[in-house]
Amino acid sequence: MYFLFKADWILVEKKAKRTKQSINREELESRILRSAEVLFAEKGYSGSSMEAIAVTANISKQNLIYYFPNKELLYKRVLKEMLDIWIEKLSFLETQGDTPEAVIRRYVREKMQLSRMYPNGSKVFAHEIISGAPVLKEYLISHLKPQFDRDVMLVKSWINKGLVDDIDPEHLFFTIWAATQTYADFSVQMEVLLGKHRLDEDDFERAELAVTDFVVRALGAEKNN
Repeated sequence: MYFLFKADWILVEKKAKRTKQSINREELESRILRSAEVLFAEKGYSGSSMEAIAVTANISKQNLIYYFPNKELLYKRVLKEMLDIWIEKLSFLETQGDTPEAVIRRYVREKMQLSRMYPNGSKVFAHEIISGAPVLKEYLISHLKPQFDRDVMLVKSWINKGLVDDIDPEHLFFTIWAATQTYADFSVQMEVLLGKHRLDEDDFERAELAVTDFVVRALGAEKNN
């Protein structure tokens, strides 16, 4: 009995140790990715170095290379993580009882929160797209396009049911993305025009309300509830 108890105790201790190591690894990877986002957003891919990323993450270059052997791999990871977060958080797919207006308001709110929480990731993503998406294009096709097609079909079903006005579904999404991502990608312009040192919570709440109301009214979703 003692042997079994001791063996079980050792197993639990090893499992706890592995869990702690796993947590520490995840935390360090996250810190590296956030640091890389900052530099890629500020200096672009060519202007960023592994040395600078290591300094920003407050780790040695050797430790950085252990997790990410080269800058290209790190850049791809930053881009794919940003897109994965976008895909995970954003979908027009409705749940039972949702009205088009409720779906739209939730979607815009989530998109605005992503712009606020991941401004540097959004800038890196924008740079990649402006450059022709040389790294991300295949990933966009395989991961973003299927969800986009599903969301477009949902809006078309709303139109067919008379729940919203007859609009172009694809360009509806392009408009929402442009209107929300500008608060991350062109935040400096917003800050200058609003006379702010930095956009704050009230600014994002105002923006969310303005963009949502604009989209809801353009779709006629409010009057068709």
